[in-house]
Amino acid sequence: MPQKQLMMSLGLWVVVFGVFYFVLIRPQKKKDQKLKEMRNSIEKGDTVVTIGGVIAKVAKVEEDRIVLDLGPSRTKVPFEKWAIGRVVEKASSEEVSTDAEEKIEQ
Repeated sequence: MPQKQLMMSLGLWVVVFGVFYFVLIRPQKKKDQKLKEMRNSIEKGDTVVTIGGVIAKVAKVEEDRIVLDLGPSRTKVPFEKWAIGRVVEKASSEEVSTDAEEKIEQ
């Protein structure tokens, strides 16, 4: 009899862990992966919102940092990639090619 109770108790813990995994852990991992992909797809010219609520255009993308243009004076401020909350607007291909042409002319 005690062995049967031990097996049922062990089975209950396995079920509880399974429920926690599928209800809490798995969705969080998916959300984190999606956020990582979004941050890695940011390009120059995109409009982004930081986790602090700052809305700005991307001026330069580095490996772990992003330089943003802030305000009408276009002040350039570096941010860590993890500080980007979402992309509001992707840059159009025309805008990116115009920036590249301007850089070549200089």
